Amino acid sequence: MPRLRRFSSRQLIQALHGFGFKVESMKGSHAKFVRETDEGRREVLIAPLTDPLAIRTISAIYRQASRFIPREELRAAFFTPPEKSSQA
Repeated sequence: MPRLRRFSSRQLIQALHGFGFKVESMKGSHAKFVRETDEGRREVLIAPLTDPLAIRTISAIYRQASRFIPREELRAAFFTPPEKSSQA
């Protein structure tokens, strides 16, 4: 069963950067991630930058990102690969 990965702030920034998001601004311990679509629409995510990120926080960021990115694409970055069953 796939499980949510644990992320540090740096790993979260790298994962979101892979989907085209860039850090636009930071205020306190939160960052605003922005990407522009081909149609010119701005897509914005707000996420805390604490180490390590709590698993429920990672889950909330995943749900927030799934508004803009298909879940199938996000799954590879946010979940561990499924374990292979070892049948003898």
